[in-house]
Amino acid sequence: MSFAERLRAADLILGEGSLYERLRRDPAVRFDPELAHATLIYDDAARAVLERTHREYLDIGQAHRLPMLTVSDTWRANRDRHARSSFHDRPVNQDNVRFLQGLRASYGPDAAPILIGGAFGPRGGAYQPGEAPSRHDAAAFHAWQIDALTEARPDFLIGNTLPAVSEARGMADACAATGLPYLLSFVVRPDGTVLDGTRLADAIALIDDTAPVPPTGFGVNCVHPTVLGWALAAAGPAAVRVLYFQANASALKPEELVGSADLLGDGPAELAEATRVVRDHFGIRALGGCCGTGTDHIAAIASACELQPAGDGGAGG
Repeated sequence: MSFAERLRAADLILGEGSLYERLRRDPAVRFDPELAHATLIYDDAARAVLERTHREYLDIGQAHRLPMLTVSDTWRANRDRHARSSFHDRPVNQDNVRFLQGLRASYGPDAAPILIGGAFGPRGGAYQPGEAPSRHDAAAFHAWQIDALTEARPDFLIGNTLPAVSEARGMADACAATGLPYLLSFVVRPDGTVLDGTRLADAIALIDDTAPVPPTGFGVNCVHPTVLGWALAAAGPAAVRVLYFQANASALKPEELVGSADLLGDGPAELAEATRVVRDHFGIRALGGCCGTGTDHIAAIASACELQPAGDGGAGG
């Protein structure tokens, strides 16, 4: 079954919760100043922490016998950062995908499906649309990392926490050239706009109409479920193209969460219920967590949603 077929066929696909925010607060690991948590795989003690954190999430999927998405820890491992880092001579993106492939293999052939995504993020700040490059420049810039991830053959590619449509269009161009399925995930506001002010519906239509190969679907991450609900209501029919949601535990604006010393937000039961309501209304198939979420949140989302068939909205694209 292809990645796109699995997304459309499953009533529920589970995503992981926060890794970046959890790991950067863990005293046992040290983030690289350029590549963040992408280099943890090269230190035995840090690699063990990284593996344990991924397993905590993946074990939930196995316990519920649900297909699960896991993505490489390469959100900041782009061309310029890699070149500036002390790991410039290592295939950081490829090695992170292979790390997850090894982790998946450890569950054995009878495990519930684990789908691996090669992850990349914006060139500038995730909440700074003014720092986003043009479509042309974005395609040229992101092609290096996207090609590196593709070399390790993940199941799909995913651009996460995107603040501007111009950069997303360039990412789409670079992803389309690989032949792999891909998702593009925006940060949105309650009025249904991407952070650069473009209506989400217009962003989806523009990318679908102009990308050499359209994305398998779109995602939204780093917002609370209530924000997603308002944004998808404003998006109208285009909401059917949003297939993946990674929920923030907090309803605070993304800018208000930057640099927060604490992980803020709803408890597991409250977040799971808010996520279920949005899923029931819009039919989003794949659900995970972002800032402020942990294993208890993902377990609660699995329990709240696994017995409820998704609505009619999520089969588009």
